[in-house]
Amino acid sequence: MTLWRARRTEGSRRRRYLRRTGTVAIALVAGLVALTFVIFPVGYAYIYTHTGRTAVTPDLRVAYESVKVTTSDGLELSASYVASKNRAAVILFPGATRSDQARMLIRHGYGILLLDPRGQGRSEGDTIRWAGDRDLIGGVEYLRSRYDVDPDRIGGFGFSVGGELLLEAAAQSSGLKAVVSEGAGIRLGEGLTGDDGVSSLERARWNPASHVMTAATTVFSNHGPPPPIVDRIGRISPRAVYLIYADPGMGGEKTRQPHFFNAAGRPKAMWEVPGSAHTGGINARPGEYEQRIVGFFDDALRKPT
Repeated sequence: MTLWRARRTEGSRRRRYLRRTGTVAIALVAGLVALTFVIFPVGYAYIYTHTGRTAVTPDLRVAYESVKVTTSDGLELSASYVASKNRAAVILFPGATRSDQARMLIRHGYGILLLDPRGQGRSEGDTIRWAGDRDLIGGVEYLRSRYDVDPDRIGGFGFSVGGELLLEAAAQSSGLKAVVSEGAGIRLGEGLTGDDGVSSLERARWNPASHVMTAATTVFSNHGPPPPIVDRIGRISPRAVYLIYADPGMGGEKTRQPHFFNAAGRPKAMWEVPGSAHTGGINARPGEYEQRIVGFFDDALRKPT
């Protein structure tokens, strides 16, 4: 009887241990699911919409003006402007940290507008990166008002998210006569596809989280996401588009560029910068980078005959 009771007690202990272990395992799995599909995407969306206020003084090494640009929805943005010597001008977006690219264009006589997006630097408004098309359209209108700029010779040069938004702005505004987009990729919250070079398991893990991220960003910013680039880029034609990217880059820029390029009208060009990091083409191949970018703008914004 004693042996039977001992075995029964031991069996009860094992069952309690297994129940506790199962409960812990379920809790861990539930926590991992919550972290992956709720906590991380919501937290990332919050940070994405609540950062970017730091002001940066551009290092242009020439005289420039601190100017104000009014967006298409009435906000006042801060910007730095160098007057044009060839009657053409280019908006850099976001601009304050792109002094190297600005000096490159200044050397060739271009006016440059380094534009601080809404909610960043000294610009008014909340940090709503999805509304950057309105900022860029405001920048176009500012340049059209300048005495030193031919309104038919305005281009745009965007980087990363700024490059994505530049393509959207150019799809809306015919005032942008030529655009260079460097480092555009998968926008925040956008799902992965089989063409992105990832497995079906990776897509199953990422896509639900991306939908939560999009919804959270929409709530935090009170602004919905822009349409997919592939659905909009064709509207820029017959104005010129130049797509630049790194390998592997960031945020799917390598896998998405061929799709953007195929969807774009003509004229268009695309360049994978050898050895470049994300938006680092000017550092990887400075001489070739300058030759290509300046040549593109010279061709697209040359004085009409």
